[in-house]
Amino acid sequence: MNSVSHCFESLRAKNECALIPFITAGDPDLQTTAEALRAIDRSGADLIELGVPYSDPLADGPVIQAAATRALAKGTRIDGVLEMLAGTVPALRAPIVLFTYYNPILNLGTEKFLQKIAGAGVRGLVVPDLPLEEADALLQQADSFGIELTLLVAPTSPRERIEAIARQSRGFIYLVSVTGVTGMRSQVQSRVQDILAQMRLLTDKPIGVGFGISDPQQARQVKDWGADAVIVGSAFVKRLAEGPPAEGLLAIGQFCHSLKAALTTP
Repeated sequence: MNSVSHCFESLRAKNECALIPFITAGDPDLQTTAEALRAIDRSGADLIELGVPYSDPLADGPVIQAAATRALAKGTRIDGVLEMLAGTVPALRAPIVLFTYYNPILNLGTEKFLQKIAGAGVRGLVVPDLPLEEADALLQQADSFGIELTLLVAPTSPRERIEAIARQSRGFIYLVSVTGVTGMRSQVQSRVQDILAQMRLLTDKPIGVGFGISDPQQARQVKDWGADAVIVGSAFVKRLAEGPPAEGLLAIGQFCHSLKAALTTP
């Protein structure tokens, strides 16, 4: 499996925008999560962001919070998630980027955590509550395990902070499109276009835009504004949770295909 960086290099060479779906591990169960990873991998996902359920998900909106609550109630824990990934990742084309909060990393121990996720085939990591000022140690340790730690830029971040985050972020830079939590929005805020243009003057690293993108039209709009990747979460989680697992798996596969088509149609 390619690294996150190599995936973006390949897509840039073809002038393609990456599609990064997000799903929550363990909702409704880990077997369905494995099937969901395979379904969206087949349906056009370039990278896949997998959320580890956590009891206090500060960055997540109601759809993903509810999914995490259901997963935790079913007994989903990090070791089970990684065991599932170890058996699933070898069949996937898209690199897995793990989305987790910092407290579970600290509880397990940073080195042990990174060793475990690397062994399970994870290639990238997003920690939404890790501030830039405290990221150095985790960045260096992640590098040593071949894990690319991606940092987030808020829409309110000043130029100097964006530049500092861009220097440190690995794989790509995660631009949060809204001030607030994840969730589906009726439209993407137009200031994202201005922030993308500003970031282009500061870095040549790939930029992924997430939070609030919920349909193919919005995905295409963000691509046309200059994003290197479009990250879609709540809309996938919602579809997977509706109805029996078989229906949810079919729905996310079709949705993934429609998003990728919107990103590749001339």
